[in-house]
Amino acid sequence: MRTSIHKPISNPKLFKKQLLIWSQQFREVIFMDSNDYPQQHSSFDCVVAVDAFTSIKTDYHNAFEDLKQYQQITKDWLFGYLSYDLKNDVEDLQSNNFDGLHFPDLFFFQPKKIFLLRGNEVEIQYLNMCDDELEADFDEINLQNTDVELRTTAVEVKQRISKEKYLDKVSKMLSHINQGNLYEANFCMEFYAENTIIDPLDKFLKLNEISQPPFAVFFKNHRQFVLSASPERYLKKEGELLVSQPIKGTSKRFLDPIKDEESKNKLSADPKERAENIMITDLVRNDLSHTAQKGSVQVTELCGIYSFMQVHQMISTVTSRLDYQYGAVDAIKKSFPMGSMTGAPKISAMKIIEDLEETKRGLYSGAVGYFTPSGDFDFNVIIRSILYNQENQYVSFSVGSAITALSIPESEYEECLLKAKAMREVLQ
Repeated sequence: MRTSIHKPISNPKLFKKQLLIWSQQFREVIFMDSNDYPQQHSSFDCVVAVDAFTSIKTDYHNAFEDLKQYQQITKDWLFGYLSYDLKNDVEDLQSNNFDGLHFPDLFFFQPKKIFLLRGNEVEIQYLNMCDDELEADFDEINLQNTDVELRTTAVEVKQRISKEKYLDKVSKMLSHINQGNLYEANFCMEFYAENTIIDPLDKFLKLNEISQPPFAVFFKNHRQFVLSASPERYLKKEGELLVSQPIKGTSKRFLDPIKDEESKNKLSADPKERAENIMITDLVRNDLSHTAQKGSVQVTELCGIYSFMQVHQMISTVTSRLDYQYGAVDAIKKSFPMGSMTGAPKISAMKIIEDLEETKRGLYSGAVGYFTPSGDFDFNVIIRSILYNQENQYVSFSVGSAITALSIPESEYEECLLKAKAMREVLQ
């Protein structure tokens, strides 16, 4: 099915950039970069896949079943995304809010050409139909000029929900919590720009440079783009092992090392942030238990503190062993959408979120990733990401924070602005 060869790479950082620039000629592109972030569950330093041989695109109706069939028939590498609104396929829910992006709810493609980078070696896998292009492509990639002229066009970013309105909506959410309808919910708001043309490659390079997250993604489906600086893994499958790493809890970074360390320690000890994280960790445990071998669900790390370029984050790690009766897509369906982006209890939270938010989330708070031929997979959470529809010239990014009984609306608003900082900086 595929021709696979290994090549030594003398300068992986340069090669990654050359690959990304070379990939722009194709209609379908995915570039995934771990930015050398030290992490326990990493398979590759960078993955690039281009040029669809086959693909699947659908709305949420029966989406997981369609994906399952596609994955089982192709038995090959598949790359793509699951939008948040696939929740409507899993539960009796709806998405009626405004949508400026108009992306399909689900899109995956089987690429003709794949590059898997580990350390100083790249594995190149081409479908047999085009393996005669492999050497010429490799030479072409190595000749790419990486001095990309960065075209900075300032974008006028607007906020969908005003501060006043935001504070009012969070107060409504707090009254739901006080009435016992909710323990916690992730409330999000959109920043957007209309009639705007951006250079997606330019914006991604800048965003990745100032964020350097472990789950960075440049994704292109013809004229629809995802530029992601995500620090969060949704779910990974390796053999029978499943790994989920929800993020809940955020604090500021400081240039002054003493202040920075204080901010980190304060986050670690903050009862509100810890409660937030523990609630979601418990929810993820419950989600994974639906497809787990009996007694195999474990929290291997609780409330660990990790530092990124823009923020400190609190991350927990939950693992399970997949019961033999379930396949790869079942594991995703039974835990989707990820608890860190919904709240607890999950269905109640999703209903209340839908009622109070003003934008359809779409791909924001969904997931981008891949399946391997053997049915393993790895997906991030689409946060800290710019979404762009080139066709209708609409640019969007959203941010959110977890509302609990201990939330102070004003502080939650500040947290949203902190999370919006990198995307704003890149666009403006």
